[in-house]
Amino acid sequence: MPSLLSVNVGMPKEVSWQDRTVWTGVWKHPVRGPVMVRRLNIDGDGQGDTAGHGGEQRAVLVYQIQSYRHWERHFGRDDFEYGQFGENLTVDGLPDDEVCIGDRYRIGEAEFEVTQPRVTCYRVGLRLGEPQLPALLVAHHRPGFYMRVLREGHVQAGDPIVRTRTGPGALSVADTDALLYLPGRDPAKLRLALDIPALSPGWQGSFRELLAAAGGGPGSTADTGAGAAPVDTRPAWQGFRELRVAEVVPETTTVASIRLTSPDGTPLPAARAGQYLTLRVPGLGRPAPVRSYSLSSAPDAGGYRISVKREPHGVASGYLTTKLRPGAVLEVAAPRGDFVLADGPGPVLLISAGIGLTPVLSMLHELAARGSDREVWWIHGARGPREHPFAAEAHALLAALPRGREHVFYSAATAEERSRAHAVAGRLTAEGLAALSLPAGATAYVCGPASFMDDMRAALAAAGVDPARIHAELFAALPSRTPGLTARAARPPHQPPGPPGTGPLVTFARSGISVPFPEGKSSVLELADACDVPTRWSCRTGVCHTCATRLLSGDVTYSPEPLEPPSDGEVLICCSRPGTDLVLDM
Repeated sequence: MPSLLSVNVGMPKEVSWQDRTVWTGVWKHPVRGPVMVRRLNIDGDGQGDTAGHGGEQRAVLVYQIQSYRHWERHFGRDDFEYGQFGENLTVDGLPDDEVCIGDRYRIGEAEFEVTQPRVTCYRVGLRLGEPQLPALLVAHHRPGFYMRVLREGHVQAGDPIVRTRTGPGALSVADTDALLYLPGRDPAKLRLALDIPALSPGWQGSFRELLAAAGGGPGSTADTGAGAAPVDTRPAWQGFRELRVAEVVPETTTVASIRLTSPDGTPLPAARAGQYLTLRVPGLGRPAPVRSYSLSSAPDAGGYRISVKREPHGVASGYLTTKLRPGAVLEVAAPRGDFVLADGPGPVLLISAGIGLTPVLSMLHELAARGSDREVWWIHGARGPREHPFAAEAHALLAALPRGREHVFYSAATAEERSRAHAVAGRLTAEGLAALSLPAGATAYVCGPASFMDDMRAALAAAGVDPARIHAELFAALPSRTPGLTARAARPPHQPPGPPGTGPLVTFARSGISVPFPEGKSSVLELADACDVPTRWSCRTGVCHTCATRLLSGDVTYSPEPLEPPSDGEVLICCSRPGTDLVLDM
């Protein structure tokens, strides 16, 4: 009969790691005698990162002594102690390939239900001094599992473990873990997992997304219209290619539109409304600056139009808006981006401020080209007519739509200027948006300064728009996601400390810096961390894909090899090194 070998607890503490500080509760140690297990935790225990650990669905973590023995052999170690893998309960028995989601167990006075496998996390590797352990736990099918507490009570080492119910579906912990993290997943097993009530909501959400991506569940192409074909999201070409400047058109005193064509005159691949181009501008320094700009034209125009605002002290934007001439050649990466117009019958809200109107203008072009009968709201904020590019173009497109509406806000215009433009006085604010009585069931696309987008998101949600239908485009680096790291003062991206590297050049396009890859860095992620480039990661070993980043050009090598390759056009920065010069969308 399975039995409880040890109860392990530990409160979060600060741990030094790679010149940073981690707040973590992964250090667990055995306790003697009976210990009270409660709905959210065991007395004396705590978690440092409650977004990934703890809570009702993850109250107790279980790991098996048989897996201890496996890792002792694998690493050639004999120094493991109970609690070493961050578990609360070290058990004899209950292997991951036999325990199923929904199984219930009685231990001492308490009763538990299995809810999910362990969340793969770099901190278990930190605890053991084995950085690759998160990937190995998955690859070797030995993750361990979480349980929720059905009945509170005391437990202690030596208690027998009695199964009181078998979970529906007979989906083992190991199989559940493989469904999320390993390739070759079976859609039938994904559907089976979603039918198990005990499976934690976080894993259910992940499986729904995977099923939708496979075309077999809500959110798949089956939901976007009868006979809808899957959208090919692969970039139209790899790396950068030369495009010719066909035309440069001043739109305002600070904004110019640039029309790009192929050098041989053949039509360029169609983009999706809302996507952007990344340009490398030769002749402006070494390395050449890399910048991204939204398409402002119809997606299938045969060429591309971008519209650039000249920024103070902006080397690239200054050149593109004042010195670029027709006939010049720019190096351009293929259209990319997930901020795209989705099919559907409901109302569309196109909301922008300043130069943020460019991607939603592309969406407006697409809606007009289709002759869409959807209700389309064009809501834009500017200082005044001299800072309002494409006013006439947007007005004409809306006039061609049977259900088009236009609302313009001018914050620094005369009464006469507002009257001519039928504009509202003042900035486009949350209050102004709420006063428009927006339609229920709308899908919103928002672009502008970061604070503006935050305000609009909150206002739209308050107005009853489903947050899942609110989409925003952010050209700055994405917000960091660095679980467990304690906060420290933000710094703008910079060259790393120490002597310059001699390896391939790594360009972080959104952050605007290029860095030769230095000796001593094991991954692109480590380099980004050293440069204070905002990063997003969790496992740091190629398992969770949190760090997946668009690769604009170049090649990488992996160590360790990711358990599942990233999508086409992406790279996992946590376990990759540059094989050639890289340009990354971060």
